[in-house]
This record gives sequence, C-alpha cells and structure tokens, in this order.
Amino acid sequence: MSESTSRHVASAVSYTNYRLLRISILAAVIGVLAGIAAEILDRLIGLVTNIAFYRRLSTELVPIGGNTVGAWVIVIPAIGGLIIGFMARYGSELVRGHGIPEAMEAVLMKRSRIPPKVAILKPLSAAISIGSGQPFGAEGPIIQTGAAIGSILGQALQTTAVERKVLLACGSAAGLAAIFGTPIAAVIFAIELLLFEFRGRSFIPLVIASTIATEVHIVLFGPGPVFKVGIMNFGSPLILVFFLVLGLMCGLGAMVLTRGLYLIEDLFEHSRINTYLWPALGGLFVGIVGYIIPRLTYPGVDVFGPGYSVIGSILAGQYALGFLVVLLLTKTAVWLVSLGSGTSGGVLAPVFMIGAAIGGIFGLMLKAAFPELGFDPTAFAIAGMAAVFGSATRATFASIVFAFEMTQSYQSILPVMFACVIADVLVSHLTQTSILTEQLRRSGVLVKHEYEADILDMVPVSSVMLPPLTIPHTMTVADLIERINQHDPHYTAHQALLLTDEQEHLCGIVTRGDLIKAMNAGHPEWTALQAGTATLVVAYPGESVRDALARMAQADVGRLPIISQDDPAHVLGYLGRAQVFEGYKRRLQEERELEGGWRRAAPSASNLSNGRKG
Repeated sequence: MSESTSRHVASAVSYTNYRLLRISILAAVIGVLAGIAAEILDRLIGLVTNIAFYRRLSTELVPIGGNTVGAWVIVIPAIGGLIIGFMARYGSELVRGHGIPEAMEAVLMKRSRIPPKVAILKPLSAAISIGSGQPFGAEGPIIQTGAAIGSILGQALQTTAVERKVLLACGSAAGLAAIFGTPIAAVIFAIELLLFEFRGRSFIPLVIASTIATEVHIVLFGPGPVFKVGIMNFGSPLILVFFLVLGLMCGLGAMVLTRGLYLIEDLFEHSRINTYLWPALGGLFVGIVGYIIPRLTYPGVDVFGPGYSVIGSILAGQYALGFLVVLLLTKTAVWLVSLGSGTSGGVLAPVFMIGAAIGGIFGLMLKAAFPELGFDPTAFAIAGMAAVFGSATRATFASIVFAFEMTQSYQSILPVMFACVIADVLVSHLTQTSILTEQLRRSGVLVKHEYEADILDMVPVSSVMLPPLTIPHTMTVADLIERINQHDPHYTAHQALLLTDEQEHLCGIVTRGDLIKAMNAGHPEWTALQAGTATLVVAYPGESVRDALARMAQADVGRLPIISQDDPAHVLGYLGRAQVFEGYKRRLQEERELEGGWRRAAPSASNLSNGRKG
C-alpha cells in the first residue's frame, strides 16, 4: 500500500499541474480573442453611429452630440431598440440586459455554459444599441462576449465545470482589460464578481488573459490612461472629512440607482406592452431627452452613447456647476429607463459618469464655500466616480484600482480609498444586494459580496483526529459483532475500525454497515478484511481538514485513516464526520470568543427569549 499511495499522490499532483498549464494556455488564447473582440465591437459601434447620425460609411468612434439629423435624433434610438427586440425574439434573450449579471448567472446556475451564438449576437446587439444613441458603454457587452468566448472554448474541449468557470472569468476579465487597458482591476473584478475564490488555479490564468488583452489594447488603442487628469491637489489631510461626506453621498446615490433601475424594470414587467417593444420605448425616451434638454438648458449636454469624452472632461474640470447638475439628472434618467426597458446595455461607463458628476458637483460647491482651503475640486470627481461604482456593484476593491489605472493619478489613491469604503459601509449596512445581484436574488440565487477563506482550510487534520482503533484483519464478522453488542469501548467508539496485519501495518477498514451486509448475506465466518475493503482512501496529519473532507466527498466515505507520509503503512489516527464538524466548531469559537479584561458575555438563548430583568 505504501508504493501505491505514493504513486497516487504524485500522479494527482502531476495531473493538477498539467491541467493548470492547459488552462493557462487557453487563457492566453482567450486574451487575444477578447482583445480582438473589443476592437471589433468598437468598430461596429462606430459604423452604426456614422450610418445612423452622419449618413456615411466609417468605423471611427465619434460623439453623437455633433450630429445634424435634427429631430430624427428622437426616433433613431427607438429604431435601434426595436432591432434589439427582434434580436431577442428570434435570436437569444441573452442579448438583453447588463451583461455582467448574465455572466454571473452562467457561473452560478448553468455550470458556466453560455450558448455559442451569444458570442456573435451580444456584440452585434450592443453595437446597434450604443451606436443608435443608447447611453451605454461597451464594457458590459464585451464582458459577456469575453465570457462567452471562454465558455465556448471550455465546452469544445474536455474541461470540468470549475475549469469552465475559470475560462469564463478569463474571458470577462480580458474583455474588460481590452476596453479600458486596466489589467489589475479586471483581475480583481473577475475575482470579486465571478470566481468567488482566490486560488492559484484561477488567479494564474486570469493574470495571463488580462495581461495579453491589455497588450492588445495598447497595440490597437495606444498606451496611456483612458482619462488624462494631470497632477491634482487634494489639499490638507483635513479634506478627508469632506471625502467622508462624499462617500456617504455616493453610497446613497448607488442605492438610488439600484432601486430606480429595478423599479423601472418592474414597471415594464407589469405593463401590457409586448416584451419585445420595450427597448424601442426606452430608446424613444432617450431620443426625446437627448433632443429637448440641450435646447432648453445647456447646448453641450450630450446624453447619447458611452460618453467617455464627457467623463474625461468632468475629471479634467471643464464643466461648470449648472452643466454638471443637468448632465447628472438627464444621464441618470435616460440610463435607468433605457436599461430598465431590457435593451442591450451595460453599467460601468454610465455609473462612472454619474459618480464623476456627483463628485464634481460636490467639489465645486465646496470650492465656492471654502475657497481658502486650496484643493482641486475635480479631485472629488475621481473619488465620486469610484465610490458610486464600487458601492453600486459591491466591487469596492476593483473600483479603487479602476480609478487608479484609468487615470494613473497616484495622488488620488488615499481619498479614493477613503470615499469608496465609506460608501461601501453604508450600502452594506442598508442592503444585501447590488445593482448586479438583485436580478439574481429575484431568481432565487444567493450571492455573497464578502470573500473569506474556508475555516476548515486553516485547521490541520492532526488537531482534530482521534487515536486509531485497530483490530486484526483475521477477526471474523461474528466475533466482531459480538464485541460490539457487548459495548466494548474499543469496538464501539467509532463507526469504522481499522484493520492491521501481523506486522501491525494498516491493510484495510471495515464499517458497521459492512458487517451488517455480511451477516445479511449469510457469511458470519468472513474475516473483517473480507467484509470490509483493502482499497483505502487516506489523509495525512499535516494537511487541512478541508482537503480531507473533499477526499471524503469524492470517495463517498464517512471516515479516513490518518497515515504517515514517510511510512504509509503506519496508521496515526482516525478522522470521521464528527471530527470534521468539531474542527469547524472550534475554529468558529476562536473567531467569536472575546478574551481579556474587556470580555463581555455573549447573549444566551434565555437572554434573548426572556429579555432584560430590571
């Protein structure tokens, strides 16, 4: 048994390394494909925009606000929405929606399987939606497109559900990195919202895919930050008090966006209008607002399209207070109605713009009230952009890194971090879902926004295993049952007994179920080894209880012999389900028990039921 066990362990390690190498190579391929897909999507958006608003054939990305089509700008987004409705009706329902929740749903409910046609229909529908003036960016659609690419590769090749999940996440991260050129934020974003784990098997492929996709971004779009903001003055440390206030404002703003979006979705759901006409109605609203508002207020207000140039102008401090207020209200309204109508859209760029506008407005108001403090008001725009996005999506860590990578402004790190965590604390206290997970919650899927290591991963087997109880393998079934019926502690302490040979070497295991089967089959004369099994699933004292539990589940057994790695024939202990539970319970108590002079008693059941006596 010693040689076979050693060979099995070595073979398992070698196989794991081979699978990781294979997935990493596929991740590199996905990085290239996602980068190309991002370029194709940008070109398609430019093509649709130029045809719809400028009546010319060109793939150049141009702002829609400078068009000369006049009142036709009202109906063009509606026509785009009508096409989206037809694509959803006759193509796939997956062309609708944010993009990111659909990828999360594939991971959590569909074993990371996405239909191949989504890889074609989603970018096409997004190009029509954004190119016709809908107020979205390309990030959500390219995230879902990249996820589809990863899932398709995983389905075409022999991969497990976990490996498909990793490939799907690689595609999503690569798509995001290819659009924004933000590899670190893309990796963190995928970990927080798609993988729900931080392990070498997923982290390594993610980094490979994001790095290569970012290189593709640099080749196609050029180097440098997405938004150039220059050096900013954040004033004295006392200014952090204002960033605390901004964080609270952004947290409330994120909740308003989330509640508003799903309120509008519910209004459409309860309407009597055909489902596939909803995107056209959302587009009509966008067209009306986009046509009327610039003529009533500020001529430069442009609510159409992704608005990357508008975000850059906000961060550069090029807009006045009144302009930002109008932009905030109109962009929020058209985005909520359009996305709530079920068209093909996204969350990132609109929420970035809304957050930047909130921060910019707050900064300008503070500048007017306290001119002597000498800070740059646009500093609040960066913090607002990150804080609203982070608290709305509950991907706070990713939002902090996004703000840094998109602007490459190191001076913004401290206030951005501060505002983001304040916003996240507020939102996490008031709600359990986010703008991305509320849809999943309504489908009955629970998504936790907090990441923590498995408790059993930090408990060694040696700390919970029991001393082994061994018997000679030649003992008969009848004798063994008689000893158990006599309640001999040596034979009744465990549900299974370990069998040893003449040299006291471990050679098998027999359970009470095995004994009952042997008696029912009419073989009381069988030896314990004949009734039990010599094919052992074992654990080692130095490994974690989590690993041992996984081995139990895989082999469908309820207990494991604990052996020495140096001498596999030498049995050291016994691990059953009760010991696994004891390990979990002990670690949980260590986390919750208070120690020291300030210890306070935890509320007991009687305290909770009877209340205070006074």
